[in-house]
Amino acid sequence: MNAKAKRRNAAENGDAGEDSALAASISNGEDLGPIVRLEFEMGRPEALLQQLKTVAKKKEIEIEELCKTHYEEFILAVDELRGVLVDAEELKGELSRDNLKLQEVGTALLTKVEELLEAFSIRKNATEAIKMCKNCMEVLELCAKFNEHISKGQFYPALKTVNLIERNHLQNIPVKTLRQVIEKKIPVIRMYIEKQVNSQVNEWLVHIRSSAKSIGQTAIGLTASSRQRDEEMLERQRQAEEESLAGFGDFVYSLDVEEIDEDCVLEFDLTPLYRAYHIHKCLGIPEQFRDYYYNNRMLQLDSDLQVSSSQPFVESHQSYFAQIAGHFIVDDRVTRTAGGLLVADQIEMMWVRAVAKMVSALNDQFSRMDSTTHLLLIKDYVALLAATLRQYGYEVGPLIEALDNSQDKYHGLLLEECRQQIVNILGSDTYKQMVIKKDTDYENNVLFFHLQTSDIVPAFPYVAPFSAMVPEACRTVRSFIKSSVDYLSYGGQTNSYETVKKYLDKLLIDVLNDSLLSTIHRSDIDGSQAMQIAANIAFLERACDFFIRHAAQLCGIPTGTIERPQATLTAKVVLRTSREAAYLALLNFVNSQLDEFMALTDNISWTMEEVPEGGNEYINEVLIYLDTVLSATQQIFPLDALYKLGIGAVEHVSNTIVSAFLSDSVKRFNVNAVMGINNDLKELETFADERFHSTGLSEIYRDRSFRDCLIEARQLINLLLSSQPENFMNPVIREKNYNALDYKKVASICEKFKDSPDGIFGSLSNRNTKQNTRKKSMDVLKKRLKDFN
Repeated sequence: MNAKAKRRNAAENGDAGEDSALAASISNGEDLGPIVRLEFEMGRPEALLQQLKTVAKKKEIEIEELCKTHYEEFILAVDELRGVLVDAEELKGELSRDNLKLQEVGTALLTKVEELLEAFSIRKNATEAIKMCKNCMEVLELCAKFNEHISKGQFYPALKTVNLIERNHLQNIPVKTLRQVIEKKIPVIRMYIEKQVNSQVNEWLVHIRSSAKSIGQTAIGLTASSRQRDEEMLERQRQAEEESLAGFGDFVYSLDVEEIDEDCVLEFDLTPLYRAYHIHKCLGIPEQFRDYYYNNRMLQLDSDLQVSSSQPFVESHQSYFAQIAGHFIVDDRVTRTAGGLLVADQIEMMWVRAVAKMVSALNDQFSRMDSTTHLLLIKDYVALLAATLRQYGYEVGPLIEALDNSQDKYHGLLLEECRQQIVNILGSDTYKQMVIKKDTDYENNVLFFHLQTSDIVPAFPYVAPFSAMVPEACRTVRSFIKSSVDYLSYGGQTNSYETVKKYLDKLLIDVLNDSLLSTIHRSDIDGSQAMQIAANIAFLERACDFFIRHAAQLCGIPTGTIERPQATLTAKVVLRTSREAAYLALLNFVNSQLDEFMALTDNISWTMEEVPEGGNEYINEVLIYLDTVLSATQQIFPLDALYKLGIGAVEHVSNTIVSAFLSDSVKRFNVNAVMGINNDLKELETFADERFHSTGLSEIYRDRSFRDCLIEARQLINLLLSSQPENFMNPVIREKNYNALDYKKVASICEKFKDSPDGIFGSLSNRNTKQNTRKKSMDVLKKRLKDFN
């Protein structure tokens, strides 16, 4: 019993605890949703409901207790409410009476309010009408302003006005008819503006194309002026460097500011183009205008690139290239200032196309030309064109390459022109020493080309050691150098000096030297002419130093940098060889003349009865001729050439004497003939010694004199006149006295050496033992020579 009671009390206590917790949550206004959800999830909704009922009962009990406690206050409150009800009835009566009065008064006021509202409505309508009228007036004023702009050709303000009407006023136009009219007119107006602007652009395109040539000529002229200033500056700088190298003191070159003129700005009006492009932007079709402009400029360029067939290219090339230059100068300005109207890729395509056309035209025209003047004229202008457009960022390499490819053609024509000039100079030359009568002629013909043999100015009239062809040929060569430098300047050549030097060598070797050799080998050239040609070549060889310095000067290279052995011209060596050929030709001519004078087999009686007094007759002519030749040679030849000619001529005389003894026409000779030739040889030896010393050669050439060239003839005569000719077979004696003689020659000559019965070895043999002894010795020599052979 007790246990059950305890469990009931515990359960009651537990329930009471739960009820109190639920009651506290309700009192606190907490959300009972989680509790309800939990109970349902746990499957105990009945218990929760029971708890809620329990809480409700408790609250009812609390209310009852609260009412029991405060019932007196409730009774008092009910009494007060009854009093308030009586007052409310009274108030209701008063409000009814006041309402009747208000209705009576309000009816009149309501009539006035209605009248006021009607007035307000009228006013609103009038205001709206005025506003609509103002809108229409504003639109009409804008339309009038638009018409005024259109009439004045002010398309951008007109377009801005149309845009303003469309954006701010069109939707606010109250008159439907007016709005519809304006809506229909706006696209028409825009098309009209676009058409008119394009018409203006077309006029501008025509104008700018007609002005392109003038623009190009002005730009190229500015480049030419700048180039001229650069040339003058470089020339002054080069002179200053040369003066400094020459030891004239420290010289600092400075460029004065006033020496540089500010380049004129190329002025041309792009306003119509800017305006048109901006209007097309406003129209929302900038891409269409960009294509339109690009296509039209391409058409103009294609037309400009056509070479006129009605006029020679040499006459029209400046206009042709100036037009193209002006075209690209304008488009360069458009690219930089027109805000994307032309892009770099487009102008690059135009330029590549133009360059290809120009290169093709140049190659075609160059292939047809046969005048260096025309080639140089066109090349120089193209070089200026390239320099001008390079300043605007255009790639001009193909143009320069086309000019480089034409340099062989130009120099080939230039060489042919110079060849004709050289041939004419050589053909008209008298091959006589040039007579200079005044100092100006001396400066122009001698000093200018560094042909003077002395630093002392001679007295006038002055007889130059060269003929008139030398300064004339030098002028031709100088003109060639100038033309070559002019053509190679301002192109792609990084070192025009080397190229000029190459072509200069070609001129001097293939033209001048070949022409001189052809002249030397002509059959109608006599000795004096050959002598003068040889002298001329020597001076032309000397002029090579002037040519190389002149080329360096024109190329802007300081002279000091080219004064090196390896910097000399190959032509100088070739001319030296040709000079030797001229000496040889002169020597051959002199020897042929000596052969005619000597002709020993015809002029000498080889079995004469007596020894001729004073030598044979031919020797005087030979000596006179040699004297004349050497004297003339001494005046115009350097000493080395004089020495070579003298050695050759004297040696030829010696060989001629020996050859005469060996000639088949001489069957035999006697001692009288030998003694006569001995006398001739003595005169030759005397002459040789005298000329060798008088010319000053003895002080230079100590190893071999003119007399030494007669050694073979002298030893042969000495052997033939020797009292003991068999000593020739003695090696020691032969090496000492007969080392120039050949065994075979001596054997052949000794076979012919026979004394006649009436000769010195016959009739005088009994009276002159010495003669008999010599004869016997000669016989012994003959026998030994036979045995030796």
